[in-house]
Amino acid sequence: MSDPAPNILWIVTTQWRAQACGYMGDGNAHTPVLDALAGMSVNYAQAVTPHPFGPFARAAMLTGVPSPQNGVQDYYDPLPPLAPTVAHALSAYGYQTAFFGKWHLAPRDPQAPLVGEVHARTLVPASHRGGFEFWEGFESGFLINDPWLHGTRLPKPVQYHGYQSDVVCERAAEFLSRETKPWFGVVSLESPHPPYDAPAGKVSPMAATDVRLRCNVPAVAADRASRELAGYYAHITATDAAIGRLLSAVGEDTVVVFTSVHGDMHGSHGLFRKGWPHEESVRVPLLVRHPGLAAGRNDETVSLLDFPAMTQAWAVGATWVCPRDHAVISMPSVVNLPDQCDREWRGVRTARHKLILQADGEPWLLYDLVTDPDELHNLVADPSARADLNRLRNLV
Repeated sequence: MSDPAPNILWIVTTQWRAQACGYMGDGNAHTPVLDALAGMSVNYAQAVTPHPFGPFARAAMLTGVPSPQNGVQDYYDPLPPLAPTVAHALSAYGYQTAFFGKWHLAPRDPQAPLVGEVHARTLVPASHRGGFEFWEGFESGFLINDPWLHGTRLPKPVQYHGYQSDVVCERAAEFLSRETKPWFGVVSLESPHPPYDAPAGKVSPMAATDVRLRCNVPAVAADRASRELAGYYAHITATDAAIGRLLSAVGEDTVVVFTSVHGDMHGSHGLFRKGWPHEESVRVPLLVRHPGLAAGRNDETVSLLDFPAMTQAWAVGATWVCPRDHAVISMPSVVNLPDQCDREWRGVRTARHKLILQADGEPWLLYDLVTDPDELHNLVADPSARADLNRLRNLV
């Protein structure tokens, strides 16, 4: 008799960069739940987002198809209703599929304020819910506290008081823990996304002067970076605790994936927010707890694009292996918001190198990530790196 199909849970956060975890050595990050999870998981330490911006990354993660080929090229583009997603695939395998939390892939008003109740209360019609059988969430709005939820059992938006990560995780835990058939669930959390000065549940931020900055944060960006990071790490602590309660509810046999759709520069290279091709923006945490996988560090170049194939393999009892030695990354369009990347670009990242090309194909950045993990030395004009540049260029 074959083993029963495992329950599978994706926990997807927003703006949580790979470096900002205790198990990755960040002394600012208090993440006891994730540290314990890492001890039981495969830590894909080289994992990247294919696009370091929310809608593009979410569409790619759900479909396994990069943007704009998946239909999302502009920040306000919705995921096409007929786009096949991992939810459709898992439903075909007999799974109950469920989504909770931030969606950010539905039609929304580009004239409305990004932060606030308009986008938070925007109705996501059933046709735009990516094929999930059960759906309960919100489009966007960045209400880190007191979120509005609607969906399968909430035909109209209802406001729930409390810290968003707590609310979403608690409702997901209540639903998933009652399921009797194999289920695939996505719990999508907005934290630790700005506004960083929003209250983080019961967690008080550290003093800005106590924040330890990365060595690639120049003095001109240090004050702002310290202030924002103090709030950022408070949200990380609060969300770590919420994730812990969710994990306790779903049980130890559940396959668990923890990740983020992108990171945040937080002053590195003098830059802030996302969209940039640097490690702080592109690299994401990725832990996979699977009963059939030995825990430990893995340096394969896994991308969020791999999630559908990875999850389908687990659903049928197969082993998934990363099929490449590199990951393609890009920004398909410029998002005209403060601090975000000011250009389109495309590139490739291996465990050792990263090459970024401008929109016209001209080399922009080249780094040796082994000798220069903080990306302090751009090798584009270095004659000794010409062979690496040409080799990598063929992979883009």
